[in-house]
Amino acid sequence: MADAACRQALALGLDVSGSVDTAEYRLQLDGLATALNSEAVQELLFLQPAAPISIAVYEWSGPEDQKLILPWTTLTGPQDLNKTVTTLITHQRSEAAPTTAIGSALLTGFALLSQQSHCWKRTLDVSGDGPANTGPRPQDIANTAMPDGVIVNGLVIDASNDAELATYYRSYVIRGPGSFVEVAGSFDDYAAAMERKLLRELQSIATGALE
Repeated sequence: MADAACRQALALGLDVSGSVDTAEYRLQLDGLATALNSEAVQELLFLQPAAPISIAVYEWSGPEDQKLILPWTTLTGPQDLNKTVTTLITHQRSEAAPTTAIGSALLTGFALLSQQSHCWKRTLDVSGDGPANTGPRPQDIANTAMPDGVIVNGLVIDASNDAELATYYRSYVIRGPGSFVEVAGSFDDYAAAMERKLLRELQSIATGALE
C-alpha cells in the first residue's frame, strides 16, 4: 500500500433534475466548492502528499443526461484545489431532462471509478433531492455492475424532516462496507452537509493509512 500513487478516488454526482431550480443549482456547486475549500477538509486532502486524492465531479438528471464537470483531477496541493474550486463556481448549467434517474447516475459513477483501479479506496457520492422516477431503478443495479471495492455514499437534500428520502437512499442507493447517508435539511445547508460527509470519508482513509 505504501507504494500506491493514489490514496482515494472520489467521484461526486450532483442532482440537477427539474426539482432543482437555478438558485439551488448554484447552492449545490458552490456548496461543494466551499466544502472542499474548508480548512478541515484541506488538512485531510493534503495529509499524504506522496499519495494524493483524485476527484471527479459530474451532474445528472435523466437517463441520458450525465455531464462531466470536472474530469479526474489529482489534488497534490492548494494550486490543484484552487483550479478545482474555480471550475465548480464558474460552471454554468446546461439543458437536461427534468427527470431523476438515480440508477443511471450510479452507472456513470461506476464507469468513472473503473478508471481509477490503482487507488487504495474508491468512493462514489450521489447527491439528490428525490427518489428515482425514470431509467433503471437503483435497486435494480446489481452489485456486479460496480467495480470491486467501490463504496457508494449518499447526500440527500430533504426539507420535509420525515427521513423518507434518507431511508430510500439507505435502502436502494448506498452500498459497500461502511457506506452512509448524510442529510442536508435544505440546499442552504448543502455546503455544511457536504463538508461533514467529506470529513467522514477522508478521515477514514487517513486513519487507515496512518496506522
